[in-house]
Amino acid sequence: MLRSLETIAREIRADWKNVYFGAVPYLAAMHSLGSIDDEFGYDDGRSIILYFLSNASTWRGPTAKAIKAELKSMLAPMMHRAVNRRADC
Repeated sequence: MLRSLETIAREIRADWKNVYFGAVPYLAAMHSLGSIDDEFGYDDGRSIILYFLSNASTWRGPTAKAIKAELKSMLAPMMHRAVNRRADC
């Protein structure tokens, strides 16, 4: 079972002491999301995760590696659909 984005955000906040300023708004948004299908403003959870990951390169260590892998695995079905759509063109 997938963990909620809120739960993941709490774990990130506990581990990453000095969150990079570019990741702050996306981490804050994740605190109010249950899943990647939820919306925050005009963005869906998938976009929030993508924006967070693109701004989280300075977060390192075993917890960071595990959580980034978990977030990427949530995106995997979306990426698979995008590749299939391109192949249909």
